[in-house]
Amino acid sequence: MVLEFLPFIAGVIALAFATYLALRVSRFEAGTPEMLKIYDAIREGARAYLFRQFRTISLIAIILAAILYVAFDYTGHAGRPLTAVSFLIGAAFSLVAGYVGMDVATRANARTTYGARLGISTPLHIAFSGGLVMGLFNVGLSLLAVTGLYTLYGDPELIVGLGFGASLAALFAQLGGGIYTKAADVGADLVGKVEAGIPEDDPRNPAVIADNVGDNVGDVAGRGADLFESMTAENIGAMIIGASLFAVTKNFYFVIFPLLARSVGIITTILGVPFVRARGFTDPMIPLRNGMIATTAFTVVGLYFLTVNTLRSFNLYYAALSGVLASILIFLITEYYTSRKYRPVKEIAQSSKSGPAINIITGFSVALEATALPVIVIVVVFLAGYFFGTGFAREAGVDAHLGGVYGTAIATMGMLSVAGLILGLDGFGPIVDNAAGIAEMSGADPQIRDQIDRFDAAGNTTKALTKGYALGSAGLAALLLFQAYLNVVNRHQQSSFLGVDITDPRVIAGLFIGGLLPFIFSAFAIRAVGRAAFKVVEEVRRQFREIPGLMQGNAKPDYTRCVDISTRAAQREMILPGILPVIVPIALGFLLGPRSVGAFLISATISGTLLAYLMNTGGAAWDNAKKFIEAGSFGGKGSDAHKAAVTGDTFGDPLKDCAGPSLHVLVKLINTVSLTFAILFVLYALA
Repeated sequence: MVLEFLPFIAGVIALAFATYLALRVSRFEAGTPEMLKIYDAIREGARAYLFRQFRTISLIAIILAAILYVAFDYTGHAGRPLTAVSFLIGAAFSLVAGYVGMDVATRANARTTYGARLGISTPLHIAFSGGLVMGLFNVGLSLLAVTGLYTLYGDPELIVGLGFGASLAALFAQLGGGIYTKAADVGADLVGKVEAGIPEDDPRNPAVIADNVGDNVGDVAGRGADLFESMTAENIGAMIIGASLFAVTKNFYFVIFPLLARSVGIITTILGVPFVRARGFTDPMIPLRNGMIATTAFTVVGLYFLTVNTLRSFNLYYAALSGVLASILIFLITEYYTSRKYRPVKEIAQSSKSGPAINIITGFSVALEATALPVIVIVVVFLAGYFFGTGFAREAGVDAHLGGVYGTAIATMGMLSVAGLILGLDGFGPIVDNAAGIAEMSGADPQIRDQIDRFDAAGNTTKALTKGYALGSAGLAALLLFQAYLNVVNRHQQSSFLGVDITDPRVIAGLFIGGLLPFIFSAFAIRAVGRAAFKVVEEVRRQFREIPGLMQGNAKPDYTRCVDISTRAAQREMILPGILPVIVPIALGFLLGPRSVGAFLISATISGTLLAYLMNTGGAAWDNAKKFIEAGSFGGKGSDAHKAAVTGDTFGDPLKDCAGPSLHVLVKLINTVSLTFAILFVLYALA
C-alpha cells in the first residue's frame, strides 16, 4: 500500500529539488554591467513573447474546452466538467512547465558566462543545474497532474483530456517558438555573417537579441512543453492498457505502474546529479556523460526491484530494460550523425569546398541516411516489448495480444524513465548558447570566451542528442497511444474490432491522409519561418543601411524592432498548422469512422517519425559541419567553404528547430485527439 503514495511523494520531491536548484543558480553573480544589460534584454524579450503566446493559446484552449464540455460532459457526465477541466489543466500545466524552464534558463545564461572566469566547474554547475530545473519540474508536474486527476476520477479513460490539452499547448509552444527562433536566427546569419561578414552574436547585428531570445522560447519553453506532454500522454495511454489487465488479474499495480516507473526515474535522476562534476576534466561533455551513465545504471536497478515486486514478472522487467537500452542506442546513433568527430559531418564540411549546392546535396543525403538506424531501434524495441509481454501473458494466463501490448507500454516507460536527466541536458544547450552570445556581445575577456566556446560546443551536442531521444520516445509513445485508441474503440464497439483491414477503402483513405499530414504540416511550418525570416532580413538590412556608424560600432542597433517582428510573425503563422492536427482526425472519424482513424494514426506516425528524423538529424549535421569549418578546417571562418556551410546551416535551421521538433508533438497530438473522441467516432460516424 505504501507504493500507492510514491507518485505523490516523488512528484513533490521533484518540484522541491527543482526549486532548490533554481534558488542555487540565482545566488551566483550575473556578471558585469555590460552582461547585465544583455541579460535583461533577453529575459524581457522571452517573457514578453511567452505572455503574448499564452494569450493566443488560452483563447484557443477555452473554445475547445467549451466544445469538449458540450460533446462529453453535458450529457455523458451529468453536467460535471470532467473532460473540459482535465483538458484545461493539461494545457495550463504544459505552458507553466515551459515558462518555468525558460525563466530559470534566462537566469542561468549570464551567470554561466561570468562564472567561466573561475574555470570549468562553476559554469558547468550553473548551466547543468539550470537545465535540470526544467527536467525535474516537468517530470514532477506531469506526475502530480496525472496522479491527482486519476485519484479524483478513478478511471484513466476519463483523464485523456489532460493529455489532449497538454499536447495542444505543446504543439503551439514548440511551433511558435520554432518560428520565432529560426526567423531571428536566419535573419541574423544571412545579413550579418554572409552579407556583412561580421561574427555570430556581434552586438552590431540588430537581430542578435531576438536570436538569443529565440533560443529560450524555442529550445527551452517549447521543448519543456513538448516533454511535459510526452510524459503525460504516455502515462495515460499505458494506464488505459493496464486497466484491461487489472480487470483480468485484479492486480492494481498494472494500472499505476507507469506512475511508479516515473517516480523511480525522478529518484535515480537526483542520485545521478553528484556524478556531473568537472574535477579532472576539460571537456564539459565528459561529466555530463558520466551523469547520464550513473542515472541509467541506477534506473536499471530501480526498475528491477519495482517490476519484480509489483508486476511479479521478469519478462516485463526485460521489456523495460529494452526501452532503457533503446534510449542509449538512439543517443549513440544521433551522436554519430551529428558530431564533428565522425564521417557524416566531416563529409558535409568537405563538400562545402565546392559551394552551397554540393553542401546541400551532401547534407540531404546524410539526412535521408540518418533515418534508418533510429527507426530500426524503435522497431526492435517495439517487437522486444511485445515478445516479452507475450511471455508474461503465458505466465499469468491472460490474453497473449493484451500482454504483448502491455509489454510495449512497459518498454516505453523504460525509455522514458531517464527523461528527467535528458531534459536537463536539453536545457543545458540553450543556456550555454546564450552564454556564448553574452560573452561575445559584452566584449568579455578572451579567456572567458575560450572557456564558454567549449560549453557551446558541448551544448550543440546535447541539443542534438536530446532531440533524437525525444523523437524516439515520441515514436514509441505514438504506437502506445494507438494501442490505447484501439483498446477504447474495442470496448465501446458493438462488433469485434481488433485492428484495421487494409482492403477496406475507408482504411486506404485513412492511410493516405495520415501519410500526407506530416508533409503538409511541415510545409506550413517551414514556409512560416521563410516569411518571418524575410521580414527580419529586410529590417536588418534597413538598419545597416539607415543607421549611421552602425557597422563601425559607433551606433547601437534597434534590437527591439527585430524582437517585435519575430514575435508578431510567430503568433500569426502558428495558428493554421497548429489547428490542422486537431481538425483532420476529428473530421476523418466522423466522416469515415474509427477504422479509418486507426489507419490514419499508424500512417501519420510512420511518415511523421521518418520525416522528423530526416529534419532533426540532417539540420544538426549541417549546423555542426559549419562549426567544424569555423574551428579552422577547409579555410576556416570567412572562406568560401564557410560561406557555403552557412548557407547549408541556414537551410537546415527551420528543419531542426521548427518543423522537426513540432512533428514530435504532432504524432502524439493526433493520437490524443483520436483517443479523446474515440467514443464519439463509434457512436456517430457517418460511414
